[in-house]
Amino acid sequence: MKTYLEPEELELMEQAATNLRDRLLIRLLSRLGCRISEALALTVPDIDPGQGTVTIQHLKAGLKLACPHCGVRLGRSHAFCPKCGEGVEKAVAQAKEHRRVRTLPVDTGTLDMLRDYICRGGPESHGGSMLIFGMNRHRAWQVVRDCALRAGLGELVNPETGKRGAG
Repeated sequence: MKTYLEPEELELMEQAATNLRDRLLIRLLSRLGCRISEALALTVPDIDPGQGTVTIQHLKAGLKLACPHCGVRLGRSHAFCPKCGEGVEKAVAQAKEHRRVRTLPVDTGTLDMLRDYICRGGPESHGGSMLIFGMNRHRAWQVVRDCALRAGLGELVNPETGKRGAG
C-alpha cells in the first residue's frame, strides 16, 4: 500500500498507461504536483506552449462572500442579498475572479505530449470549455490505480482522503 511514489515508480506508472490520455494524466499529476481535480479542470487555453507553462486554478479555495451593503454572508449563486435585497451579482463575480491561480513551468517532453494529445482531438467540450481530460474524479482515480497495479506498485492510498484504490 503506497501513499507517495518515487520518481522511478512514477515513470513505471506512466509506461503502464495504455493510451496517451492516461499517460498524460499521470505525467501532469506527477510533474505539476497538482490535485486530480485541478488536472481535470485544465482547459486548452490554460496551456501556453510559447511560454512553456500551464496555469492551474486552485479549486479548493473557499469563497468568503458578504453583501457589500449590509455584510450578510452570501452563497456563490446569490444574485440578491437575502437580508437587504440589493443586487450582489457583481460582488460574487469579483470574488470568483480572485481565485488563486498558479502558473507552472512545464518540461519540453510534457509540452510535446500535450500538443500531440490536443492535435489528436483529445480535449472534450464541456460547458463551453475545452477540457483537456473529459472525465470525472472517480474515473481519474481508476486510471491512476490501474496504472499503479500494472506497474507492479500495489494498492495506492489517496493522501487527501486516506481512501484506498479509486479514492
